[in-house]
Amino acid sequence: MDLLYDHLMRARATGAVFARTVVMPPWGLRLGGSIQLAVHAVTRGRAWMWLDDPANAVELLPGEITLVRGGSAHHIAHARGADCMEPDEFRAEHAQSAPAADPAATVFLCGAYQFSGDVGSGLLDALPSVLTLSSAIDEPLRDVIMLLSRELTTVEPGQQTVLDRLLDVLLVLALRSDFRRSAAAPRWYRASADPRLQTALQAMHEDAGHPWTVPELAAISGLSRAAFARAFRDTLGQAPLQYLTDWRMTLARDHLRAGELNLAGIAAAVGYGSPYAFATAFRRHHGIPPGAWRQRQSTEPLTLDSVGDSPARAEADR
Repeated sequence: MDLLYDHLMRARATGAVFARTVVMPPWGLRLGGSIQLAVHAVTRGRAWMWLDDPANAVELLPGEITLVRGGSAHHIAHARGADCMEPDEFRAEHAQSAPAADPAATVFLCGAYQFSGDVGSGLLDALPSVLTLSSAIDEPLRDVIMLLSRELTTVEPGQQTVLDRLLDVLLVLALRSDFRRSAAAPRWYRASADPRLQTALQAMHEDAGHPWTVPELAAISGLSRAAFARAFRDTLGQAPLQYLTDWRMTLARDHLRAGELNLAGIAAAVGYGSPYAFATAFRRHHGIPPGAWRQRQSTEPLTLDSVGDSPARAEADR
């Protein structure tokens, strides 16, 4: 198991929403900021995307994919600064879509992805607000974009599963490409490639409930306790057991939010001998008991405030 795989598995959403749109200029679409991660790709023609200021618009070109992290509205249009409609108005205005074969038409894909819990939020926080990736940097992106476009053109048996898997591939390629090049990549991602720390990190992630000690983690890393602790702090910015506690609390919050385990079950899953020990640790870490924390939480449903001539939803228990 590698750590990126572990984070993606724990952060998977209950469904993905896609839309493929064929439209003739002039056109413009405004998308709300409730989508945790929006995915946009132009398969033919051109488009511009911006957040608040059209002067900072980025051009969307075939062979590229742009990811937009949620939080604020963004706009997609045939030209920077063009008037943009809300999704319902856009759908009504462009109900009669242009033929996909028309050379003047723009064909673009919109996707929405919702990560689960704090593990997913950590992945999102590591990304810039807008990230554009080119197939010139990562050639497989072009193939995935074209497959998505083709799959959304017609409804076929098994389409939901295909879209679901294509989105997985797309996200892995995007995250991996950005993390390789970005100085702001998560520290755990860089540390996972460090042979001094790789084994210990994998062990903590695979079995957070084990009563790990620094000497035990150092031993499986093939280092002395002092050398392991020093390398860990230098690379990840915290002591090994502090990292372990933070990871356990991240998993605990996700368990509390999901509601599938009681406190005893969560305590066992994240390495505490009793519900009381877990509650004490959770209160020390968060300032409130786990039950009170759970009551404060609310989960927003996945929505795609977008349009398309062939919308599709891939819903799978991933």
